[in-house]
Amino acid sequence: MDLSIDFDTISSMFETAFVEGRNFLYEYEVYSLLSRSGAETPPQCNFIPRGSKPSDRALSSLPGDKTVLKIVSPTIIHKTEVGGVRIVEKETNAIRSGLRRMFYEVPENYAAWIERHPEASPEEYKGLSGDALKAAISRDIKGILQVQFMPPDSNAFGNELIVGLRYTREFGTIISAGLGGTDTELYAKRFRKGQAIVAASVAMNDGETFFQLFKQTIMYKKLAGLTRGQRRIVTDEQIIECFESFIRMGNFYSATNPDAPFVIEELEINPFAFSDYLMVPLDGLCRFGKPGKIPAKRPVRKIDKLLHPKSIGIIGVSATRKNFGRIILDNILAEGFKKENIFIFRDSEEDVSGVRCIKDFETFKQQGHAKLDLFVVAVGAEKVPNLVDDLICLNVADSVMLIPGGMGETSDSKERARKVIEKIDEVHTTQDGGPVFLGANCMGVISKPGGYDTWFIPEEKLPKQRNVKFHRAALISQSGAFMLHRSHQYPQIRPAYMISMGNQTDLTLGDMVQYFKTSDQVDVIAVYAEGFNDLDGLEFCRAVREAILSGKEVIFYKAGRTLEGKAATSSHTASLAGDYMVCESCVRKAGAIVARTFSEFQELLFLSETLSQKTIKGNRLAAVSGAGFEAVGMADSIQSDDFHMELAKFEDTTREKIAFVLKEKKLSAFVTLSNPLDINPAADDDAHAEITRILTQDKGVDAVIVSLDPLSPAMKTLDQTTVKGFDMHEKTSIRHQLIDIAKTSDTPVVAVVDGGRLYDPLRDSLIEADIPVFTVCDRAIAALSLYVQGRLNADAIRSSEGV
Repeated sequence: MDLSIDFDTISSMFETAFVEGRNFLYEYEVYSLLSRSGAETPPQCNFIPRGSKPSDRALSSLPGDKTVLKIVSPTIIHKTEVGGVRIVEKETNAIRSGLRRMFYEVPENYAAWIERHPEASPEEYKGLSGDALKAAISRDIKGILQVQFMPPDSNAFGNELIVGLRYTREFGTIISAGLGGTDTELYAKRFRKGQAIVAASVAMNDGETFFQLFKQTIMYKKLAGLTRGQRRIVTDEQIIECFESFIRMGNFYSATNPDAPFVIEELEINPFAFSDYLMVPLDGLCRFGKPGKIPAKRPVRKIDKLLHPKSIGIIGVSATRKNFGRIILDNILAEGFKKENIFIFRDSEEDVSGVRCIKDFETFKQQGHAKLDLFVVAVGAEKVPNLVDDLICLNVADSVMLIPGGMGETSDSKERARKVIEKIDEVHTTQDGGPVFLGANCMGVISKPGGYDTWFIPEEKLPKQRNVKFHRAALISQSGAFMLHRSHQYPQIRPAYMISMGNQTDLTLGDMVQYFKTSDQVDVIAVYAEGFNDLDGLEFCRAVREAILSGKEVIFYKAGRTLEGKAATSSHTASLAGDYMVCESCVRKAGAIVARTFSEFQELLFLSETLSQKTIKGNRLAAVSGAGFEAVGMADSIQSDDFHMELAKFEDTTREKIAFVLKEKKLSAFVTLSNPLDINPAADDDAHAEITRILTQDKGVDAVIVSLDPLSPAMKTLDQTTVKGFDMHEKTSIRHQLIDIAKTSDTPVVAVVDGGRLYDPLRDSLIEADIPVFTVCDRAIAALSLYVQGRLNADAIRSSEGV
């Protein structure tokens, strides 16, 4: 796009304001910035400083019959509410009258507003009231901005656009756009997700790609004249140019740009109005700051040593009791890790486990041992700072696992954590980069490919089937407890790796996805996040995008969506939760499948573990059940704010084949051939299986859900039964037939077994054969729909990148 932005002049504007002690631009300066941004030309304006006496000629110099007067103050953001915006006739006496009234009335109005809303008072006015408050407000008024009045094409709802840049701690600079005006916050709260406003990372978008996201909003439909009684009032090219200009400025004045002279913290135009196919900014604000130091990169390559160690050291193993260190050692040995490659650091010569003990790091080095791949710290938090110093100074290990809490979760432990982080950051600036640290406050790692388990849960509390088949997946969780409970309650998820990140003192969620994006051990990456380190949300999204382009699937859940949830995540993991709307938008745009609940996360992970190698070409679903309520429930569940599935239209040959099965089974009189297909409780195993097989062969069907009606007397769904015709182990049972269909079909097949615990053996048997099984049909529909939509989104991303 041919767009010329005068960055030198804009930087000079920031520099001038900075020298004056300001971290913001006045509204007239924002208009000047826009005039140099390469996009729409702002209205003409004159700044009238407080105490000045403008001439009649100056007051009448702007075009038009009317003029707009706006108060200019660093503390008054929402001018309209306090009478800080007035439209008057462009007649000198009317203008002078308006100026005088505003200089006196605005302080009175704003003081009254602050006294009604003390929680929203600027810091400058805290503790002030009455005449003192009015005087302080009045002193801060710099003048009045006289602006050219440009009548809008329409005053109807939806004809004001907000566009803004905002620097976020986790995702860097983001751009947002949507329904603008004084009620923009209300619109964002009341409209369905993605309808009022959309947001995205400037680092991962350009004007065109953000415009495609914006086209989903009500705002675009109004601007483009796509609603009843509305005509188009702006071109698509103008909107794209505006977005492109904002995105380029956002990327240039970004904390991720090492050459940025300043960082835009917030740049907002609210609103853009539209007059004769012109985009007219009617109000604007801009805050900026100096860029901070960009920390050294962590040596992510050493994560391989963390996950696949050849040698492990551990400190904190008690010789007399079953403490965390002892449990960790027991679990490492139980997973089959060789004793001769483990070292206990303790002042005694022997351990009951037979693992050798070494007094300290100096002795370890003196004995000529090679550097450890992994060192596990299971001592109290108060010992961690000195221990980290020694580990780094003596170069003992390539990776370190910090198990203890008390490392930043509370205000009392923040100083301890700060010292540790400073030491780690310092060593990362060296040529080797030093060790990488997992944790603190982490539960450890289970690595099936690495052959070890450092979870500190005893076998009696969490019996483990250590030799069962695992899936090609990695589960990365900021909360160890979340991972523990999900894997225990939903044992069908069996990832090759389960990694507890804890406080992200060093290694981050972004680092882990960066490592796994090209791993030949996994096809699926699942992440539970509570908060990202500074700018790691952006790095995470970049890694997700690269993982998607490498053919992997990413499942994501973000905790801390509400103010209460954010407070809980901050106290739990010492990471501040970011804005959920921004997070969800950026992660979804990167290509991840975003879960809405804990249950949905584990279901999506299981679907991904079992269906990632199946082909999904579209969102056309075929559903089969022998229960009428399920058929209705499936039809009711195919659409929501987050997904949209279509009920497939069967090919003629499919309808003919199904009709033949129904006739052979004497079900024709009871069944209407439709989708969802209610095949009646009298349908037996063969009917369920053959109809499912037929549907998987229909080119117009992208996925099949089949409910197996376990309570039907016609179905073989029981384990350990002597009743003829009920035994699920018979070769003609739906169990055997569905396993065969799933193995041979490229179309995803999902089963529903809606019954009590009596039917757990049937479920378990199907799950063991990698068939996703749900207990309720609407949950199956929702999870499969989100999964299909996520797969299609990932395919679209790969296609757009030519992959």
